Amino acid sequence: MDKRCSNAHEALEGKLSDGMVIMSGGFGLCGIPEHAIAEIKASGVRGLTVISNNCGVDEFGLGVLLKTRQISKMVSSYVGENKEFERQFLNGELFVEFNPQGTLAERIRAGGAGIPAFYTKTGVGTIVAQGKETRNFNGQTYLMETGLIADLAIIKAWKGDKYGNVIYRKTSRNFNAPMATAARYTVVEVEHLVEPEQMDADQIHTPGIFVDKIFVGTAFEKRIEFRTTREEA
Repeated sequence: MDKRCSNAHEALEGKLSDGMVIMSGGFGLCGIPEHAIAEIKASGVRGLTVISNNCGVDEFGLGVLLKTRQISKMVSSYVGENKEFERQFLNGELFVEFNPQGTLAERIRAGGAGIPAFYTKTGVGTIVAQGKETRNFNGQTYLMETGLIADLAIIKAWKGDKYGNVIYRKTSRNFNAPMATAARYTVVEVEHLVEPEQMDADQIHTPGIFVDKIFVGTAFEKRIEFRTTREEA
């Protein structure tokens, strides 16, 4: 099946609604689906639950959806780069479900694999464990975490074909690959769309069976994060 479409608007048309759960690939600003985020902003949908490692930065990435108050809940691991995130969280305007980074990755992978829950030692005895089931295995305590499933996954890849098979480039694979498997509808934006015979089957990271729509993005900004330091006191 040919899954190509012209742009993010066509790929997401009729798929966005208030209160939905969205997985957004990327790590910081690396490998983020810039065009899909822009389309979600333009759509005006609100009350979104967004599952992503973090929430971009002020004025870019998922941070633009915070600014327009379209996100009501974040399921995240790292949120230290966004002042608006901090402000909304401290003022009770944004609900945040924090996860250890490895736990978040495994929750997404488990959701995509049809695994409803799993046990991990990470977080035992900390605030992360509050309200969660624990169980003893071989004399040690483990914490139960649930798999994650989204209504929509927005993914960024390097190269793809018309059937939705995609390859990620280096570290930009990050959360994109597992998220593509863990949503009811998956949209991928790529830098290069090639013929199927130009895709090395051994190099494909996400098979097209997990992808519903694919399109070529244009003029990716690919911003980078800057390390902020201060002089030693």
